[in-house]
Amino acid sequence: MRASRLVTLLLLLQNRGRMTAQQLAEELEVSVRTVYRDVAALGAAGIPLYGDAGHLGGYRLLEGYRTRLTGLTADEAQAAFLAALPGTAAELGLGEALATAQLKLRAALPAELREHAGRIQERFLLDAPGWYGGADRTPHLAAVAAAVWARRAVVLRYQRWRAPEEIERRVEPYGLVLKAGRWYVVAGGPSGIRTYRVDQISELHSLEEEFAVPDGFDLAAYWNGYLIDFQGRLHTGEALVRLTPEGARRLGVTPPEGRGWTETRVPIESIDHAHGEFLRLGSDIEVMAPAELRDRIAGTVRTLAARYQG
Repeated sequence: MRASRLVTLLLLLQNRGRMTAQQLAEELEVSVRTVYRDVAALGAAGIPLYGDAGHLGGYRLLEGYRTRLTGLTADEAQAAFLAALPGTAAELGLGEALATAQLKLRAALPAELREHAGRIQERFLLDAPGWYGGADRTPHLAAVAAAVWARRAVVLRYQRWRAPEEIERRVEPYGLVLKAGRWYVVAGGPSGIRTYRVDQISELHSLEEEFAVPDGFDLAAYWNGYLIDFQGRLHTGEALVRLTPEGARRLGVTPPEGRGWTETRVPIESIDHAHGEFLRLGSDIEVMAPAELRDRIAGTVRTLAARYQG
């Protein structure tokens, strides 16, 4: 722990320049006395830092002492900081590691690239989860991530959503994917490669068995194919609807210019799903077909009218 703190102290001085013992103590969450000991240890190790006394004093490194990364362009440095998701790293138990890695990267960059990277963090924030609904509870996420990293098989108990039942299965976790704030593990098993929602795992036991990922397996390529297949299975029907300009906007339809109502066909997942989705549009939509969906919505509207008139 102390070695890590000494590295962090060194990088803080390299990145920020002169800092007082109090400022360092607050950053490192230690006492000022501990900072004094750490500074003495760095000096004894040959690190060229020195302290200035007085109101404007503090510790700083000898001018020109730094380690530089080579080969990074401004765009690459910006991308490195833009790609970091603190919340995601924290979920995986890597929050502190991410903060230290960013500090090391910033400290090693030339001044002009540090400026670019700083602007990225000042002006862009990536927040992956959606607006509605709380974050999924994923108590087994760290264990899954550890199994993915170590290439070790696991036995998991999993709540299936399509045919609600709990299953137990030995799988080989190939990789983790974060999609719209929700974690998925891609794993090989008795039925081939499958995708499991991590928040649906109720129990997980790590095994000592190591496994090898199949030759040619590419996580990004698999996930893209999975999404295409999912969309193909998701929208198997079609509805004919009429939309007001507001309804078209909310449904993502571009209406012809100079017209009020727009008639269009939209893909639907199922009658049940479309029933709930279209009711959210209120009077901005009229379902023309299929007849079953039109009748379902008409029945719901009659029930609501009777309830609110009573």
